[in-house]
Amino acid sequence: MTKIHRRNVLDTLELARYIVDVVEDKKAEDIVLLDLRPDAIIADFFVICNGNSDRQLKALSDYVRTAVKERYERLPFSVEGTAESGWVLMDFGDIVVHLFLNEKRRFYDLEGLWSGAHVLLSIQ
Repeated sequence: MTKIHRRNVLDTLELARYIVDVVEDKKAEDIVLLDLRPDAIIADFFVICNGNSDRQLKALSDYVRTAVKERYERLPFSVEGTAESGWVLMDFGDIVVHLFLNEKRRFYDLEGLWSGAHVLLSIQ
């Protein structure tokens, strides 16, 4: 692994951990950081968490967007879903953030789908 590539991986992990801190600060629940490397090509990391209401999901997505922009000067490439639908996906390229209401998280079961991924962090 070259020095530049190693630094990019560390930057990506640092950003993923920062996003975990951001959602934890806003009272997200059941936070999981999955390491999808080296097998997945869609992202290096998933941050998955729950909100208690559509209002909290909206606040979480707004806060993640603002905090990452201020600290890392990055915006998500795309945002899918809505707080009202119970699921919001924020695609930062190498990191994908999934914000769920509890019933939607059970329905999509990302942890089951990506059961081979390494869990770097789990905050209940």
